[in-house]
Amino acid sequence: MKPNPIVGQGTPLHHWQTSRQLAELPHVSVAQLVPEGHRAVIVAPHPDDEVLGCGGLLQGLATLGRAIQLISVTDGSASHPGSERWSAERLSIVRPQESAQGLHRLGLPLHSLKWLRAGFADSKVAEREAQLVEFIQRHLKATDVVFATWREDGHCDHEAVGRASADAAQAVGATLYELPVWTWHWATGEDRLVPWHRARKIPLAPEVVARKRHAIHAFASQLEGDPQIGLPPVLAPYVVERLLQPFEVVFV
Repeated sequence: MKPNPIVGQGTPLHHWQTSRQLAELPHVSVAQLVPEGHRAVIVAPHPDDEVLGCGGLLQGLATLGRAIQLISVTDGSASHPGSERWSAERLSIVRPQESAQGLHRLGLPLHSLKWLRAGFADSKVAEREAQLVEFIQRHLKATDVVFATWREDGHCDHEAVGRASADAAQAVGATLYELPVWTWHWATGEDRLVPWHRARKIPLAPEVVARKRHAIHAFASQLEGDPQIGLPPVLAPYVVERLLQPFEVVFV
């Protein structure tokens, strides 16, 4: 088993703000990634990853009027192990509600958004990866453009979702792009484990970043830990700030 790289406070925001590697990444537009007539399929390991990984992209898709299919792989119920305040039962109800509120804050038309909850167990996606491939593949078309967490992102569920999405997309001939989420925590601009040669930057206007910030704050459960058992929040302030740069990155 690989060591868990999501520990401590991670790479300082200042590192990314001054990274030459990031500054020199080629730009790509939402319209280039998802051309007219194609559907975007967002595969999120947990309720919130769609906002954290591509909240700006989602706003661009809505502005362009692109069809969107969101697949929530788990209900995120394992985010606060041992907590009575945020029990698995409570989280399984609350987290999808937070996701809906986050998408609303991004300005997505929820009435026309196609949203599937796959029902896989949080933190155990890899145990049923073959079934996840089948599930995703069943809902894909060759003309779809799939966005999934990067298969080396550092969280076991993110990596399993990345691998499964890649296999499903390849099986039907769909296009796949991968999103770094926890990569910003453990990597650096000089990290050779990160496929910087595949990285493209989606520039985000200030108002787009502001809406993404507002959407992230819909995830109250993730912004709170449980002090009674010494559990820190999943989305500590330094984590949130790293995800609110004036761009998003996709691996093509």
